[in-house]
Amino acid sequence: MKILIVHNRYKQKGGEDSVVEDEARLLEQHGHEVTKLIRSNDELGHMSGTSAATSTVWSRKSAQQLKDIVGRESPDVVHLHNTFPLVSPAVYWAAADLGVPTVQTLHNFRLLCAQAMLLRNEAPCEDCIGTLPWRGVVRACYRESYAQSAVLVTMLAIHRLLGTYQKKVSRFIALNEFCRMKFIEGGLPAEKVVVKPNFVPDSGMTYQTPGKKVLFVGRLSKEKGIATLAKLIDCLPDVEFEIVGDGPEANTLRGKQNVNMRGSLPLSEVKEAMAGCCCLLLPSIWYENFPRTLVEAFSLGVPVFASRIGALAELIKDNETGFLFEPGNHLDLASKLRWAIANPRYLRDVGIAARREYEKRYTPTQNYLELAAVYDAVIREKELSR
Repeated sequence: MKILIVHNRYKQKGGEDSVVEDEARLLEQHGHEVTKLIRSNDELGHMSGTSAATSTVWSRKSAQQLKDIVGRESPDVVHLHNTFPLVSPAVYWAAADLGVPTVQTLHNFRLLCAQAMLLRNEAPCEDCIGTLPWRGVVRACYRESYAQSAVLVTMLAIHRLLGTYQKKVSRFIALNEFCRMKFIEGGLPAEKVVVKPNFVPDSGMTYQTPGKKVLFVGRLSKEKGIATLAKLIDCLPDVEFEIVGDGPEANTLRGKQNVNMRGSLPLSEVKEAMAGCCCLLLPSIWYENFPRTLVEAFSLGVPVFASRIGALAELIKDNETGFLFEPGNHLDLASKLRWAIANPRYLRDVGIAARREYEKRYTPTQNYLELAAVYDAVIREKELSR
C-alpha cells in the first residue's frame, strides 16, 4: 500500500506534528511506501495578508503539489492531518479529481470552531456547533483578530456550501467517541466518522514504586488549567511539584517554593520525569481531543489525575486507570491527590491498570491494525464505486 501524508506543520512543534511523524514511521515499519506533502507556517512570514487569506480558502499551490505527487507516486490513499492555513481544503478536491480516496484526522475542532478548542472565557463553548461559526468573527475568536477570524470562517462557509466535507472526504478519524459525537452534531456524516486514538511507542520504562513528585507536562496556557494548578500548589505546600513545559502562564507558577520549573524538555527526559513521579496532572478546562501525555503516562504505568471534562472523562476510568475531579476545582483535586499520596499501594495498582489499558488500546501494533482497516475500507469503497 502506498500512502501520501499531507500536513501543514506549525511554527512551534506540537502534538499533531509528533502524531504525523509517528504514524508515518509506523506505516514504513510495516512495509508501506510513504510520501509526504508538508507545508510549514514558516512560509507565512514571506506572504502578504491577501495571499495568505486566499491560500486559506483555496490553495492552488497545495492542490498542484498534490496532483504532481499523485501523478508521480500513484498512492492508494491520501491521509490528511492539519490543512490550515496553507494546505487548504483544495487538496480534497484535487485528490477526488484523481480518484484517490482521502482520510482526514480530526486533531482539533477547527471544522466547528474558529478558535479550534470550543473554549470561550475559560469555559467550554458550543455556540457554533451545528451552525456556521459566525460568532467567531464577531468575538474575534481566532487569535483575537476580527480579520483573521473572518478569513477562517469564510473558508468554512465556502466549503460547507460546496459540500467539500460531505462529498470530498472518504473518511474522518476522530480520536475518541466524545469527539466523534461533537463532529456529527456539527454536521459531518456519521457513517464517515470513525474512532482511532493516538498511540505512543513503548519505551519499556515503568516505575516500580510511586515517587513523591507530582508532575505536570504541557503548554503553560490558560486552557491547560494553569490557574487551577497554581491554586492546587498553594493548597499543598508539603507536596513537591515538577513542571515540564513553557508558555504564557509560566509566571503564574514561577517562584513558588514547592515547584521545580524545568521548562521544555526532549521526550526522553519527559519520560524519565514521568517514571520518577507519583502521578501526572491534566487539569485542562477545555475539551482535550487526545493529549499524548496521557497515553505516555499510561505506557509507563503512571496514574493520571484529570478534569472530568470532554474526552478525558471517557479516556480515564475513575479510580481504576486514573482519577477524575471537577474541572477548575482545586479543592476537589487536592483532596483526591492527598489521599492517593497517602496510599501508595493503591496508587501503584491504578498505575498497573493504566499500563494494561495502554497494552490493550494504545500500542503501535494495535494502532496500525486500526489505521490499516480505515485505509482498506476507503480503498475498497473507491474500487466498488468505479
